[in-house]
Amino acid sequence: MSSFVAATTSGSGTSTLLIFALPVVLIGYMFITQRRRQKSIQSMQAGLAVGDEVTTTSGFLGTITALDDGIATVELSPGVNVRLDRRAIAGPAPTASPSSNPVTDTPSDPTSPTD
Repeated sequence: MSSFVAATTSGSGTSTLLIFALPVVLIGYMFITQRRRQKSIQSMQAGLAVGDEVTTTSGFLGTITALDDGIATVELSPGVNVRLDRRAIAGPAPTASPSSNPVTDTPSDPTSPTD
């Protein structure tokens, strides 16, 4: 029995340190990344201006028409204005990128031979 106790206590210092240090390091990493994310969101919301095209947290795309301290008025389509809390603005609207295979709306010629 004493040999078993001696065998388990010989490396217990390192394993005990690892058991307590690893969760502390992971929790610290989570706090640091969350703080970084909050700073980027705050700087984005502070940089909002009338005329910016934005995306809301619910997925709507629109243009900011008015800004107050905590309220942003976003025009979703011509004549449709929505008042939102500034925190509901997720970020700038995505820009359209050309796709590798553009879709054409021109009909094909029915008289041309097809294989």
